[in-house]
Amino acid sequence: MPIFKIAYLPPLLIYASAGVSGLTSIVGIFFIKDFLSLSAAFIASIGFWAGIPWALKMPVGFLIDRYWNLKQYFVYLGAFLVSISLLIMYGILVHKGSLLQYFDIKTWFIISSILTPIGYVLQDVVADAMTVEAVEPRFKNITEQVKKKNTKKEHTIIQLYGRFAIILGSLIVGLINLFIFKGVNENYANINLLYGKIYLYALIIPVISISGIVLFNFLNKNKTKASEFKTTILDYQIFLGSCIFVIFTVFFGSLNMPFSKEVILISSLCLVAILMRLLIKGLKKEDQYTIIGTAIIIFVFRAMPSPGAGLNWFEIDILGFNQSFFSILSITSALITLIGMVVLRKAMMKASLAKLFIVLSILSATLYFPSLFMYYELHQYTSILTNGLVDAKFIAILNTAVESPLAQVAMIPMLAWIANNAPSKYKATFFAVFASFTNIALSARELFTSYLNKVFVINREVVDKQSNEILVKANYDNLDNLLISLIIITLVVPIITIYIIQKTKFQSTE
Repeated sequence: MPIFKIAYLPPLLIYASAGVSGLTSIVGIFFIKDFLSLSAAFIASIGFWAGIPWALKMPVGFLIDRYWNLKQYFVYLGAFLVSISLLIMYGILVHKGSLLQYFDIKTWFIISSILTPIGYVLQDVVADAMTVEAVEPRFKNITEQVKKKNTKKEHTIIQLYGRFAIILGSLIVGLINLFIFKGVNENYANINLLYGKIYLYALIIPVISISGIVLFNFLNKNKTKASEFKTTILDYQIFLGSCIFVIFTVFFGSLNMPFSKEVILISSLCLVAILMRLLIKGLKKEDQYTIIGTAIIIFVFRAMPSPGAGLNWFEIDILGFNQSFFSILSITSALITLIGMVVLRKAMMKASLAKLFIVLSILSATLYFPSLFMYYELHQYTSILTNGLVDAKFIAILNTAVESPLAQVAMIPMLAWIANNAPSKYKATFFAVFASFTNIALSARELFTSYLNKVFVINREVVDKQSNEILVKANYDNLDNLLISLIIITLVVPIITIYIIQKTKFQSTE
């Protein structure tokens, strides 16, 4: 089994473009805080809607399987949509007056927030299918058991490379952000122009993804075209179900009716579950049960709520974290994640997903404690005792260093599991349906986050730019209750779910 094949490189370039997208993340945090009067709950709700386009992975996945020889056009369209999204944000920051002639700034921001994930969905589905195809399906002169073991290892390796490409992209843009924001503070003149330039620099993102598909075509120019896709009743069922899901989501999302997000979330789960059932019904009963149990465990873990924007505001307003320090955190996160993936690669290949997610749940809950520690100003005492060494920034960097690898340690085995179970004919569709299921969990995460932000209301100071009148007073009184709730939820819910699943016929043996 090879350590690296040139066939891995095209999808890795597409994945790397997703990592480079972090170039605008710090700008986004400060832009929302300083220029948009949005509550933490509303920002979480935008995150919910921004997660819904990932539902497009299902019909898009089927179309890519159906028209595999035309997959480059999906990447080109995705790159175009990402470019439009970036240019909208540039216009908001630099040419605000021109955009206001058509829509208000909040509307433009929401349009940009929706276009970006649609673009990444189109590219991501192609990259996912390419990783499945890149794994050698046959190993000569070995038993079926060894073949299955080697295939699983190679799927894990290529997903490791995929996450490595994403994080390497994040590390590079972290260094760029550190250079750009060096010496920048809240009194920096023409901050809008600086932010706008970063969105122009970010146009390199679609260029990288396009380079991936161009390289793929070059490497396969002499390869015979894929055999014709023979359509069956199952194909029509999958495609019809996917389209119904997308239409339903868009329709209810546009109604602005009470509990529309909840209706969409529950209905989405039901529709995706039906599609999953169609895809796995040809497998053995034991394998079906294992896949269902594993999928539930992954969903619950990824659906756990986060603090939302309020924690970032607290770090900026109270702890004094600025753009430059957030760049340092970004670099630390990416660097430690890269190291963590290398160190933990064998554990990710061998550990069962159930045990892995129990450990990750405990660690995830534990890592909220440093934020709670700083909320109660205990970092001031550690700073005094250590002569200024262990201050808020030191604790934040240490916490980031420990936390960073966790998300990828959870992602890599999950993606390898999906790729390993994907049938050849439905490689893009299978990946898309199961990835959509886990991405719906992220929409659930945003929904639960908005609930918590409505219960524990957090406000940052909003000042009228013209009159300097304080429109909303800063209020972080509920942040500790929010963090304590997150610790309990993140620890208890996944572990109870895993315990119940492992006691039933759906127990995960993956």
